[in-house]
Amino acid sequence: MLKITPTLIVEDTLNGVITRLERIIDESRKSGSPMGYFAALYHKVTVKVKEDVVSGMFGDGKNIVKLDIQFANRYFAALEQWQQGKPVSKSWQVAFDATKKPSYLILQHLLLGMNAHINLDLGIATYEASEGNLAAFKKDYDQINLILSSLTYGVMSNLGTLSPLLSFLGFSGTNSNSMLVQFSMGNARDGSWCFADDLVTSTDYDKTIAERDKEIFELGQSLITSRVFLRFGIWLIHLFERKRVHKVMDVLYKHHKPYKKELTGLKS
Repeated sequence: MLKITPTLIVEDTLNGVITRLERIIDESRKSGSPMGYFAALYHKVTVKVKEDVVSGMFGDGKNIVKLDIQFANRYFAALEQWQQGKPVSKSWQVAFDATKKPSYLILQHLLLGMNAHINLDLGIATYEASEGNLAAFKKDYDQINLILSSLTYGVMSNLGTLSPLLSFLGFSGTNSNSMLVQFSMGNARDGSWCFADDLVTSTDYDKTIAERDKEIFELGQSLITSRVFLRFGIWLIHLFERKRVHKVMDVLYKHHKPYKKELTGLKS
């Protein structure tokens, strides 16, 4: 069983988180790796959180900044460990390993990253940031999930420019075969909160996380392992999908960085 250590904070400000995400994105563009797809989505979310904190939407913003930083650092730690060939959670292993295979859809890469980060990391980060006092973080937890949901579905709705057949074949809507049905943001949000609550009452922290990791790994596997009919649909979508990573990144990630000029009112 993988030993789960407390989150190592390598970036302790929102600006630091944003800069690190940009570094992952830039490296992915240069190397042609789809690793940057999830980082591009995550960048949008973090910049939006920063904007809303500065605007005063979250009061003094301390709790949501703490949660956001804790959350992001779990992703950074998992990525660094994987790149160094060290053990990572099963949920992240399936997501990172998928970036080495050219046959997966852009949508699949995004969902695999979201699956590991939201369904596993968010509950751990919430537990750690709240120091067990979940009630004090519930409002901020809900707010960060509203931002995440809004921006995620915004990105998903624009995937048609990269995957013309995605909606046509029912993979991005409410069709029963849709991958988005398998991965529901509402279910992920509620499940992560229940997971955080389980960690508060758990008498075996590592075992509780390992059991959750196994469930989320299986969900991740289901996103890339399909029945024959679905495999044909995925193959057909992939056939007409944009393949050049830098072209995909141009759509998923915009290079303007307003926060460095406009968002100077908050140190974090």
